[in-house]
Order: sequence, then structure tokens, then C-alpha cells
Amino acid sequence: MKKLFAAMIVACLPVFAFANTAGVHLDKVDIDLTDKAAMQDGARTFANYCMGCHGAKFQRYERVADDLGVPHEVMLENLVFTGGKIGDHMQSSMRSEDAKGWFGAAPPDLTLVARVRGNDWLYSYLRSFYEDPSRPLGANNTVFHNVGMPNVLVGLQGRQYMGCKQVQVVEDGKKQYDPLTGTPITHKACDQLVVEPKTGSLSEEEFDEKIKNLVTFLAYSANPVKLESQRIGTYVLLYLAFFFVFAYLLKREYWKDVH
Repeated sequence: MKKLFAAMIVACLPVFAFANTAGVHLDKVDIDLTDKAAMQDGARTFANYCMGCHGAKFQRYERVADDLGVPHEVMLENLVFTGGKIGDHMQSSMRSEDAKGWFGAAPPDLTLVARVRGNDWLYSYLRSFYEDPSRPLGANNTVFHNVGMPNVLVGLQGRQYMGCKQVQVVEDGKKQYDPLTGTPITHKACDQLVVEPKTGSLSEEEFDEKIKNLVTFLAYSANPVKLESQRIGTYVLLYLAFFFVFAYLLKREYWKDVH
């Protein structure tokens, strides 16, 4: 009974995650799990900016290195900062008791976060932090309001704040254009995220690409065998289709004398 209850809870997690995004605009992101260069960059970003608080305790450094085509010595030198071994799990360097004392709760493990939240949610969330002096850690988020997490990527993105800018008019879900010139019709909105120029080390396009690579790595981490499962599934379907022909011919032979 306990196992059945646990299975039901796990099955419902994506539903709960979807419910949390009600009324929130999510930007679409297309990731490619065959792009090892993107996943390598995402793994580097994860190790440098996320693992101080979060871990991926269901992943091992060795498995990640082998899947992403990274030599073990390079992995140990550049992505393992805890003095661990190549076969260790990707645990956070922060102790859970310290995290509870500093933040009130231990930061969640991120191994399965892409499977629970979804790639679009992660991509939008990581790009939606903004300065908010009213928050204890000085940052808020438009996707996860009153988030209890600092903006650790501010050095890359730059200082983002809630401000005013021209945005395109949207009516009934459709962007509006001038019928004569075809130019977009815009209006001034003061509930928009604005990045202060030259306060981050990356341009807007470079930062979006960096976040996309990070999401790609997290999507891989949530299901490292996805590509292999799809490959095997294709062979299984081909086998069933081939077997169906003989099964049909056999059935017709058995029933040919039945009137």
C-alpha cells in the first residue's frame, strides 16, 4: 500500500507543477539532448553557480562525464570542487543543517527538477529574477513569486529590475500590427523586466543561450537514458509491425474454413 501511495504521489508531481504556473507566461525553449557541447556548458554552469546550494544526488560525476564525452581528469579538475572522487554522487557542498539555519529550509535537489517542473518553466524561471529590496535576499521572481532564493546569475545577466518599456499590443492572443505599414503596434508597460545595460558579463542573447544550455543539462540529468529508450522503442515498434504481418497471415489461415 505504501509503495502504491508513493507511486501515485510521483505521478501527480507534474500536475502540481503545472498548477503552480497558472496565469504565468512561460517562454518556450527547444533543447537538443544530442548536443553534447550544450550539455557540457550546462554542466559547467550548474557546477559553478548551482552546486553551492543545490545538488544532483542521483547523478554520479563518472556517469555525467561518460555521457557528455568529458575525460575523467577534466571532470575532476573543473567540475568537482568538494575533493570528491569520480564515482561520487553530485552532492551539494552545503550541509543541510546549515541550509536550514540560513534559509529556513534546505534547498531542493535538482536531479529531477526538469521532469517535475518542465523545461519551459525552468527556462523562464532562471531568466525572471529581478531586484526587490523588500525580499530578505534582495531578489524576487515573476514565475515563482516571493521565491526564497538569491539571484546567483546576476553577474552573468546583469541587474534586472521591474521597469517600463515598449511592448507589442496583444489582443485575443494575437500580436497587433499596423494595417498600413505592417509595423508592430506597441504601448508603454511598467510591469516589465528590464536589464540595466553593461551590468552583466553576457549580452541578452548570450545569457539566454547560457540558460538554455543549463536547462538542457538538467533535462538530461532528469532522464539520462531518454535517447536510449527512444532508440530501443523504435526497434520494438518495428518488430511489432513486422510480427503483425505474420500474425495476421496466421489468423487468416486458421479462420479460412470458418463460415
